[in-house]
Amino acid sequence: MPSAYRFPLQLRFGDVDSYGHVNNVRFLQFLEDARVHWIHAPLRTAPPAPEAGSENAATLADLVTAANFTLVGRHEIEYLAPLMYRREPVFVDLWVTRVGGSSFDLGYTVVDPQDGSTCANCSTSMVLVSRETGRPVRLPDAMRAEFAEFAGPDVPFRRRPPLPIESVRP
Repeated sequence: MPSAYRFPLQLRFGDVDSYGHVNNVRFLQFLEDARVHWIHAPLRTAPPAPEAGSENAATLADLVTAANFTLVGRHEIEYLAPLMYRREPVFVDLWVTRVGGSSFDLGYTVVDPQDGSTCANCSTSMVLVSRETGRPVRLPDAMRAEFAEFAGPDVPFRRRPPLPIESVRP
């Protein structure tokens, strides 16, 4: 997957567990770091006026506005290869896989630059929520336009076949 947004991530020694590789729990923090950086990066599209919150918007965070916030609804991570500590940054590639009425899904890969291998495939579902009501609100058109600039395919998760149905014993 070519990167729609590439975030260089500096590993810390504290990310490594007793097995000598980056602990699985740290990957959620890596996704958050990349997502927050992306949301605060300059917009690629010019937001249309006069949509609320889009005037003078410079980042996706500006389009969210002070009246709303984004919440994580779901994460999925598939670990493909161990990620070992190194001084050089690794990369988190991020792209938008789906845009709904009030939600959007992000795809990620965590890439080892030493050999170009993918260490993990990941996805996150985000929901735009009103601070006042706590209910989902419709994504602004300007946000949808920006998401189109980062559109990419579904995350290439390997799926296990379904388990056989076991007969129920009386």
